Amino acid sequence: MNHTTTPHPADCGRHPSRRALLLTALTAASMVPLAACKGKTPKARAVLAGATVLALGDSLTSGVGATPDTAYPARLAQLTGWNVVNAGVSGHTSAQAQERLAALLAQHSPALVIVSIGGNDFLRRQSAADTRANVRRICSEALASGAQVLLVAVPELSLLAVAGRLSDHAMYQEIADELKIPLHRNGWAAVLANESLRADNVHANAAGYEQFAQGLTGTLREAGLLVR
Repeated sequence: MNHTTTPHPADCGRHPSRRALLLTALTAASMVPLAACKGKTPKARAVLAGATVLALGDSLTSGVGATPDTAYPARLAQLTGWNVVNAGVSGHTSAQAQERLAALLAQHSPALVIVSIGGNDFLRRQSAADTRANVRRICSEALASGAQVLLVAVPELSLLAVAGRLSDHAMYQEIADELKIPLHRNGWAAVLANESLRADNVHANAAGYEQFAQGLTGTLREAGLLVR
């Protein structure tokens, strides 16, 4: 036979009520967003006018397909008031860019390094794992120097790319997420997919570099790196 036991009044003081348990659960739940915020990408520090910014890259940074004054680093300097050092070398891979980074950091002591590299790795069918490691190492080394870093996504080489439909390689988003640095998305992909913005199949013309610089400026503002 089942017996129903009526709780003694004194027991109510020893055991939490259903209302108290609910309030405890709600309080704990309200703390979850606060804990999650700790993992967010920290807000970037504004780079002041006149500061030195290093644009590290290959031919798309050096400005092949246009003139030096219409390459994206030159236009970015005009748009931001920064002293932008064009450290793009045509034909360089991520490994070669990584090799010359230490000397560039020592020479210029940049407040910000803009990393746009990897296209030649893709064109030469080099190991994606090696390219990813090199790009990540570049960003980490720049951060270790005290500079802030903005990573620029480079289009993935694919059959769709041959047809003029370009998209960023996934590794750039992965690296940006890992290192908690801002990423400029779809900059080169949008330019190189548009025939009117290209000097040839893999290089922008002056209009293309202008579009890229304008889009990059927008990303810099969104990230908090540019307040002008």
